[in-house]
Amino acid sequence: MKTSAGILLYKRQKNTLYYFLVHPGGPFWKNKDLGAWSFPKGEVQPDEDPLERALLEFKEETGQTVQGKFTALSPVKQKGGKTVYAWALESDIETTGLHSNTLQMEWPPRSSKMIEIPEVDQWEWFESEEVQKRINPAQTAFITELEELLDKHK
Repeated sequence: MKTSAGILLYKRQKNTLYYFLVHPGGPFWKNKDLGAWSFPKGEVQPDEDPLERALLEFKEETGQTVQGKFTALSPVKQKGGKTVYAWALESDIETTGLHSNTLQMEWPPRSSKMIEIPEVDQWEWFESEEVQKRINPAQTAFITELEELLDKHK
């Protein structure tokens, strides 16, 4: 079964939490919004360290590197069976000037025509309530867990 790993960036402004999410690029995701967003993440190979993969994916999908004190969150299983690992990091990133790597995909499906698309086409900070609507539904568990952890350390 597939496994992904990523970095869930968050920041506090006044008494509000914000989360950094990315929107997948390409024609399939073009008009999808609610439930389509995620944090930068990617597939982990069997012999690979998940946190290393998470950091690499963040760089590939934003053009930026992040460092600091990472907090491991409990993995979640998405509807399709994929297990997702996440590390939370309190940090800020400016969304202007971000860029994603590109990939080749067949479009339309089964057409043998290849197009090049950005892996990510949008980057945005969302408040907690909004992030719950935008993020992949299975991944809301990461937001809930992180907020519970942050509440304990107030």
